[in-house]
Amino acid sequence: MFDIGFSELMVIGVVALLVIGPERLPKVARTLGHLLGRAQRYVNDVKSDINREIQLDELKKLQTQVTDSARALEDSVRKEYETARSVVEAPAQEAVAGLEAATKQVAESAPALTETLNKPAA
Repeated sequence: MFDIGFSELMVIGVVALLVIGPERLPKVARTLGHLLGRAQRYVNDVKSDINREIQLDELKKLQTQVTDSARALEDSVRKEYETARSVVEAPAQEAVAGLEAATKQVAESAPALTETLNKPAA
């Protein structure tokens, strides 16, 4: 992150010792260490929040893709069902119409047939 070498840290330490003094330097160093630790934890928390948001966004995209695929599959199945239904339904309706016509014809010829059967034999 910062390109600070050992020699620069030594210079900063000597200047801090001269400016702050030997009595207060340990307390200042400890406070500075606590503040740096807090800053690192804060940065790590922000990084993890960003990663969670990215993963959540990816999951939402995946969910929309799956939903779209499911809708497309449902539409495809519905179209195939309607096609198969029309293929089966048309011959079935023709068969029903034929049976109704045959039933009607039998019903019309039934009285004449019963009269013929009920006639006494001569």
